Amino acid sequence: MSISTLSIATLVSFAGAAQAQSSVTLYGIADAGFVYNSNVKGGRQVALVGGNEGANRWGMIGSEDLGGGLKAIFNLEAGFNLANGTIGQNGTFFGRAALGGLSSADYGTVTLGRQNSDSWAAVGYLEAGNSWAASGAEYGAHPGDVDNLDNSNRLNNSIMYRSKSFNGLTFGGAYSFGGKAGEFSQNQIWDLSAGYANGPVKLGVGYILAKDPNFSFFGNKANDSATAANISSPVLAGYASAGSQQIIAAGGSYALGPATVGVVYSNTQFRNLGTVSVAGLNATEAAYRGTASFNTGELNLKYQVTPALLLGVAYIYTRNGAADGEGSARYQQVDLGAVYYLSKQTSVYAVAVHQAASGTDSTGERAVAAIAGTSGSSTNAETLVTFGLTHKF
Repeated sequence: MSISTLSIATLVSFAGAAQAQSSVTLYGIADAGFVYNSNVKGGRQVALVGGNEGANRWGMIGSEDLGGGLKAIFNLEAGFNLANGTIGQNGTFFGRAALGGLSSADYGTVTLGRQNSDSWAAVGYLEAGNSWAASGAEYGAHPGDVDNLDNSNRLNNSIMYRSKSFNGLTFGGAYSFGGKAGEFSQNQIWDLSAGYANGPVKLGVGYILAKDPNFSFFGNKANDSATAANISSPVLAGYASAGSQQIIAAGGSYALGPATVGVVYSNTQFRNLGTVSVAGLNATEAAYRGTASFNTGELNLKYQVTPALLLGVAYIYTRNGAADGEGSARYQQVDLGAVYYLSKQTSVYAVAVHQAASGTDSTGERAVAAIAGTSGSSTNAETLVTFGLTHKF
């Protein structure tokens, strides 16, 4: 055998061995349906909308076995709108995930990049709006997704650790570097969590502290503003000048046969109001000082009627403690939904969400209903109904 033939054979053999130890999977969700909204800035609306039951996405996840229980891993995930083909996450191509790292069977996983909050991973799946399809991909979330349990905001420039499971117990944490020269603490985010899953019991707790949240947490996507407010929901938009945002969330669920009952509680505080310069705030918003707090409680129930039919219902109550004695707001919401699985990958769904608001909201105006993922109502009540088709690949 010639040297050249031997070299080629060796390379082919090596490539085959490397391929056998590596894997890459392409996956995604294609979802579209019709949405009826009783009040979108004063008028009724019927529209074809993508990502109602499952947010539209495509991604790649892969790993390479390095031996000794150690793997190199990566995940790239992009969001898009199936209704018009536009890029999701406000123009960020891999806005849902862009990370790489190492995973050890003995010591856990370390990843770097743009990634989901660890608190969301521990608690978010217990929230109706994020945990079961019968509540919708976003519409069933807590008002304004004030506690990020629907994963509206992700962590840029972050390093994350997640432990292996210790008889059902897991824990983790993340740190997002601010990235501004000469300002080590500006725009940084801390994220800690713990979870437990064993048999019918699931529990989770999370803590997030985001500095300059209007820019670091809400404004870390490609087309977000570097000077103006990036918080759109009137539930919390008035607090864009906060120096920090703290979120404490906890939840649990218990499965009894085909029924699962869940509870979630969160406390969100926008602290040191008025310390971050944000263009375009109204006079009331610009004058806020001190702390504005939100307390949210949720009770949810899902019932697997048959292997193909899932029903769900949830009640959510959110109170905004306001700031500077400007008054408070209350939001009450009911989620109803049903999903019928035509196969393991394809389902049809119907979801209804009703929200009622009272008091004074974060902008200093009369509180209006603002179901997550909508443009907001002109009155204190809003009802949304959607039905459509989801395919997972």
